[in-house]
Amino acid sequence: MGNRFRFSFLIIGAFVFYGALIFRLYDLQVAEGDTYAARASSQFAGTDRLDAPRGIVYFTDKNGNRTPVAVNRDFPVVYAVPKELGEENVGAALEDLLPLFPGADREALARRMGNLKNQYVLFGKKVSPEVEAAVQALSEKYGKGVYVASQPFRYYTLAHSAGHLLGFVGPSEREAGDSGRYGVEEYYDAQLTGDQGVLEGGKILFPRPGEDLDLTIDPNVQAQAQTLLTNLVSRYRAAGGTIIVQEPRTGKILALVNAPTFDPNAYSEFDVSTFANGAVQKQYEPGSVVKVLTMAAGIDAGAFTPETVVHDSGELHVSGHTIKNWDLKGHGNVTMTNVIEKSLNVGTAAAERLLGHKQFVKYLEAFGFGEKTGIDLPGEISGSIDPVLERGAAEINFATASFGQGIATTPVQVITAISAIANGGELMRPFVNAALEPEVVRRVIEPETARQVREMMTTAVVTNKVAVIPGYDVGAKTGTAQLAASGGAGYGDNVINTYVGFAPSDNPRFTILVKLDQPAGAPLAGQTVVPVFRDLAQFLLTYLEVPPNSTVQPGTI
Repeated sequence: MGNRFRFSFLIIGAFVFYGALIFRLYDLQVAEGDTYAARASSQFAGTDRLDAPRGIVYFTDKNGNRTPVAVNRDFPVVYAVPKELGEENVGAALEDLLPLFPGADREALARRMGNLKNQYVLFGKKVSPEVEAAVQALSEKYGKGVYVASQPFRYYTLAHSAGHLLGFVGPSEREAGDSGRYGVEEYYDAQLTGDQGVLEGGKILFPRPGEDLDLTIDPNVQAQAQTLLTNLVSRYRAAGGTIIVQEPRTGKILALVNAPTFDPNAYSEFDVSTFANGAVQKQYEPGSVVKVLTMAAGIDAGAFTPETVVHDSGELHVSGHTIKNWDLKGHGNVTMTNVIEKSLNVGTAAAERLLGHKQFVKYLEAFGFGEKTGIDLPGEISGSIDPVLERGAAEINFATASFGQGIATTPVQVITAISAIANGGELMRPFVNAALEPEVVRRVIEPETARQVREMMTTAVVTNKVAVIPGYDVGAKTGTAQLAASGGAGYGDNVINTYVGFAPSDNPRFTILVKLDQPAGAPLAGQTVVPVFRDLAQFLLTYLEVPPNSTVQPGTI
């Protein structure tokens, strides 16, 4: 009897269990089917699960180690489903949510929430922990219809240190959705984006992820350059500045930083004018760094040698204008090497006359002035050497262009031209994508010319002492260029300081350009950018483990 009772009890219990299960399945699939379908649809369509994961961007150090600098990271997003809230709750939920998002478009949100067929209304992305907690409380209050979900967004691990180089991902100007804006995010947008997924007839075709991108930028060199530039701009209360490090034999860019910079993780907090990459999108008169190009042109053309003597009286009268040296002195009979050592405007103008205007323009163009370098970054401009290209150009235009005034270049044009001297005479295309192969644009000067100019630049460093690094030959040239006065009539008191050079001189491993915009008090380049160049060059020589190549000490040449 007892066994029969237990068996009957088990049978009855089984019927009750399966009956409850069947009822729950019916409830889920029929009674609440629309609700869960709405949730599923909103989660896929609303939280961008159909978006292709964007490719990761990496910096690469000297040993080939990769550092992710642009990644996809999950952040909380807040959204509501009016269809779930129903007419009785949608208005109250809206009033509860709006105070948490003071910058939101209230009218647009109210309009979307008022459509009870709507399955997804986004209130905020990347919300703070405080907002997330408040929304979780509302979710419990309403039971359904208000949610915090996780959604991937672009995240930049170095923040301010690589803003101009990387750019950011933001609303597309051409179509719905997001796209790369500025920097490599824009230039390589197609590669990084991948293919979107598709939701059709209840079926999901999942997306194809974007391709990763390895850059030539060394994270250690980039960090050092950023620190040095930030301190330099602050110390001299300057308007801005740029540092570029390039490998002269290949054209690879090892570091590129600008000031002021921005944080691509919070780009909306910065003025749009900050996004322009000063290394490639802003031109300036480079000043005396061009003197070494004038010398290289004259030596290569056979117009003179480093030992050719010219007379520097301290003044040169041209086209009704008077050219003077920066120190307002005459230096008598000087060699071309002395002209570079002392950075003499009058001596350089004399060198240009010996070369001839036609040849001078030919070499300026050969060094890449007046044309884009082809660097794989968006928005590059070409600069301008129009003052010496115009028919019947005045003599003064050629004289001032010989020492870098009256023509306009970008920092990347300047460093690429000097790298041509460093590598033996070939103009290389600068690039940041590590997958690219080095590309020779053209030969500019002969190897022997390049060697002689490197020696002239090395002598200038030793003579002026500030950039000397014991044990290493360093070749470089300063430039302190006056800025045009407001209204365009002549020049004012503001200056731009530039120092560009390479090391070791006999076999350069790197070229460095340091540029400082409008330092307070208009100090000379020797006071501002030269010490920063020296510090960065010393860092690179140590970091790259470059063996000493010289025992020359200051004052011995």
